[in-house]
Amino acid sequence: MVTVLSSRTVTPAAPTPSLTLPSSLCEQIKLPTHAPLLYVYKSNTPRQHLQPHHILVTSLSQALVPYYPLAGRLSWSAAGGYRWELRCNAQGAHFYQAYCHSTLDDLGDFAPAQIVQELIPDIDYSCPIEQVPLLAVQLTRFSCGGLTVGVAMCRAVIDGTAAMRFVNSWAKLARGELLGSTEMPFNDRTVLDSCKLNKTPRFDHSEFRPPPLWEGRRLEGPEHETNTAVLALKLTRDQVNKLKRKASDFASPNYKRPYSSFEVISGHVWRCVSKARYAGNDDQPTRLSTLANCRNRLKPPLPSVYAGNAAFPTVTSTCSSHDLMEKPLSFAVGNVREALERLTDEYVRSALDYIEREKEMKAARYNFHYPAKSVYEGEFRGNPNLFVVSWMNFSYREADFGWGKPVYFGPGFMDSEGKAFVLNSSDGDGVVVAICLQALHMDAFRRWFYEDIEEVFHISKL
Repeated sequence: MVTVLSSRTVTPAAPTPSLTLPSSLCEQIKLPTHAPLLYVYKSNTPRQHLQPHHILVTSLSQALVPYYPLAGRLSWSAAGGYRWELRCNAQGAHFYQAYCHSTLDDLGDFAPAQIVQELIPDIDYSCPIEQVPLLAVQLTRFSCGGLTVGVAMCRAVIDGTAAMRFVNSWAKLARGELLGSTEMPFNDRTVLDSCKLNKTPRFDHSEFRPPPLWEGRRLEGPEHETNTAVLALKLTRDQVNKLKRKASDFASPNYKRPYSSFEVISGHVWRCVSKARYAGNDDQPTRLSTLANCRNRLKPPLPSVYAGNAAFPTVTSTCSSHDLMEKPLSFAVGNVREALERLTDEYVRSALDYIEREKEMKAARYNFHYPAKSVYEGEFRGNPNLFVVSWMNFSYREADFGWGKPVYFGPGFMDSEGKAFVLNSSDGDGVVVAICLQALHMDAFRRWFYEDIEEVFHISKL
């Protein structure tokens, strides 16, 4: 059990610009909810037992000077259509200090379940949006001497790439070091909107259309339960390579370069989820959604230190569960690759034009970010889709606040059925897939997840 001992507001350590920044079009399609990041530290240096609370608060106050938008608040725009803007008013971040009587070992693999969720700041979304902090932090100390730093950052103002830069800069300040000129964030969101072409979108942006619905039989009895469960499964480097070999063995003639680890793992998870959910409905349509950092996809690219949200959505072509389950792994993986490669400079610019013309922003947000939402109306019918997010390129090991590098980094909690994260394993051997599914499907998913890899291995030996 986690007990919150104190709370306070941390404001910038020096005066910051007081202004209103227009949120970028990319940020307009994000949810105003918070991404939960969890950093875990073992007890291994004397400094950790001095004043971690003081170190974190002081350095956070310093970090909020260059990252002053994170100390602000969202506000509804006068333009209407559920659009918002970013008011840089130095209202500050929320900081909580907590204690847990358990040990870090009691948390096992840190799967984002209930006890882990208590290590992340609780955001009150019942407040007006103008009162909701964009950044909240919780320091939790454990009876074993270890500690965790839980960070909640608003998706409507920052993406994972910028969040990693912020936390790593904050950690650098905590160690008593100064930020170099090349580490300063680029806060102007208008640089992204300037990329739009100001004309009718050239592409059919299916990522903003409603996802496929469950078309199988109505779920009854135990299957009607909407309870979800979270599971974290490890794939070693060897297992990932087995999947890559299998995907390449049956690749299409257009196969030009080796599949990436994320492409292969996402395709594998998509197939296994479809098998676990299968209820005799072969023609069930399904699609996979994901996000991609588009800083370098634009020409010219955005500044690498761009501090806003530049993660654009993309979706695979809708296909049948039968094709996904029965065709080779390369079918699913190829669909994932096509979705990612679609995000070219031209496509992203077209997406900006599409978003600008969108009259009802609320629908655009929920169609992508809550693919299961439409199947909960009135009764639970099932969710045929999957949303996979890559955290594989996050440089979390740099988050050393002076008491050593984190021994674990991952999502603090997961509450959306059909969502998965792929992140590097803390031991350096492979990846971890954290996934949230309807609880009754979890055993079948775990079985397929590993059995299909062994099947891949045997076939590749023939």
